[in-house]
Amino acid sequence: MGMDALVIGLDFGTDSVRAVVVNTAKGQEEASAVAYYQRWAQGLYCQPKANQFRQHPLDYIEGLETAVKGAMAQLPAGTGERVVGIGIDTTGSTPCAVNRQGQPLALVKEFSGNPNAMFILWKDHTAVAETEEINHLARTWGGPDFTKYEGGIYSSEWFWAKITHVYREDPEVRGAAYSWVELCDWVPALLTGVEDALAIKRSRCAAGHKAMWHPEWGGLPAEEFLVRLDPSLKGLRDRLYQETFTSDQKAGGLSAEWNIVLS
Repeated sequence: MGMDALVIGLDFGTDSVRAVVVNTAKGQEEASAVAYYQRWAQGLYCQPKANQFRQHPLDYIEGLETAVKGAMAQLPAGTGERVVGIGIDTTGSTPCAVNRQGQPLALVKEFSGNPNAMFILWKDHTAVAETEEINHLARTWGGPDFTKYEGGIYSSEWFWAKITHVYREDPEVRGAAYSWVELCDWVPALLTGVEDALAIKRSRCAAGHKAMWHPEWGGLPAEEFLVRLDPSLKGLRDRLYQETFTSDQKAGGLSAEWNIVLS
C-alpha cells in the first residue's frame, strides 16, 4: 500500500452502514467494516402493519463511527493521514425534520423518542393519501406539472409526501421543525461540522428526484402549489434551499471532531 492516497466510501443502507477504504493509485480495497443499527435491529420506532419505518439519527452516528474505526483498525497506525476524501451514499428518500442549527429533532431531548422527529426511511409508506393529493394537484392546479421529470408520478416514499403527512399528524414536530434534510445531505453536514440548516449543501440528485427541484421553475415547487397541498407547508420552501450540488463537488472539510475518529 505504501504511501498512496486513500478514500473512504460510506454506504448507509437499510440495516447497517458499511465503510470501505480504497487505494486511489491501485483501485483496490484495503479494508472494510460493517456496523448494524442497534435501535433498528430491535424494531424500535417502526410499525410494519402501518407501513411506518423510522430510524433514529443516533443509529447513523454510532454506526458511522463504528464502521470507520473498524476499517481503519485493520490498517497501520497513522493511515488516516493519507485519506484524501470521503464519499457517501444512502437510501432515499430518507428525510428528517431539523432545527435552525440543522440538528435532527430526535437528537433534542424533547423529541428523542418521537418517530416523527426521526429519519423517515425510504420504505415508509405512511404518506399514501398525501401522495395521491400531490399527483392530482400537479395536474390540476394550473401551473407546471412538477412531476414531469420524475416519470410523471410522485411516490409515497418521497420528500414532500412524507413531510406533509408528519405535519398533519404531529403539530408539535411541525412547530419545532425549522427545515427538513435528506439523509444523504445530513451525513456530509455532520462530518463537516455544519451548524446552520440553511448552510447544508443539498444533493441535486435527491432534490431533483425526490423534492421536485428543477431550474425550469426556479428550484423547488412554487409556494402556491405547496400551500394548496396543505396550508401547514407555508413558508417551508424558503427555509429549505435554492441551490443544489452535483456529486463531483466537495461538501466541505472534515471537522476536528470527526478527524479524531478517522485517525
